[in-house]
Amino acid sequence: MAAAAGPLLQLCRLCRVLLFLSQFYILSGGEHSQPLAQSIKDPGPTRTFTVVPRAAESTEIPPYMMKCPSNGLCSRLPADCIDCATNFSCVYGKPVTFDCTVKPSVTCVDQDFKSQKNFIINMTCRFCWQLPETDYECSNSTSCMTVSCPRQRYTANCTVRDHIHCLGNRTFPKMLYCNWTGGYKWSTALALSVQVQIGAHKLPTGLH
Repeated sequence: MAAAAGPLLQLCRLCRVLLFLSQFYILSGGEHSQPLAQSIKDPGPTRTFTVVPRAAESTEIPPYMMKCPSNGLCSRLPADCIDCATNFSCVYGKPVTFDCTVKPSVTCVDQDFKSQKNFIINMTCRFCWQLPETDYECSNSTSCMTVSCPRQRYTANCTVRDHIHCLGNRTFPKMLYCNWTGGYKWSTALALSVQVQIGAHKLPTGLH
């Protein structure tokens, strides 16, 4: 009887140990389950990333490109195709040299036909409005009176020719003599007037 009670007693002790371990596991699991549940329910502040679309590259051709020949000599480009570091400290009427750079999208070459961006130009030190009349074009007026005395003038808008380099604004106002009358150029009207007067003097006295 005593021999049979020994294994039974050990079994009871083992059951108590297992019961204790199971309770400890439950208690310890309950302690860690609460923060885990909280972390799942409350993920914390979220970060929002805004994707900014990349701006589309402009394919529009600059207006000045219509005047800029491709792969020509840089020194012969029109003034609208280049930017030059000019200054007004030069001596009027004297030769002067300025550093220039081609504008974006403009392609040109040097004397050896090598691609070039920076170069120099040689010009005469003078403002655009001081150029000779052959170096710029001006608007005409058909409303002013050329037959008046003294001869009338009008304000014209003048623009320097493309390949002429000068200082200051390339478009400027200028006072010009009226050169048109009744649809005829002043010189033509003058010639007709002279012919009419000569013809009138040649008529017989009785036909005047």
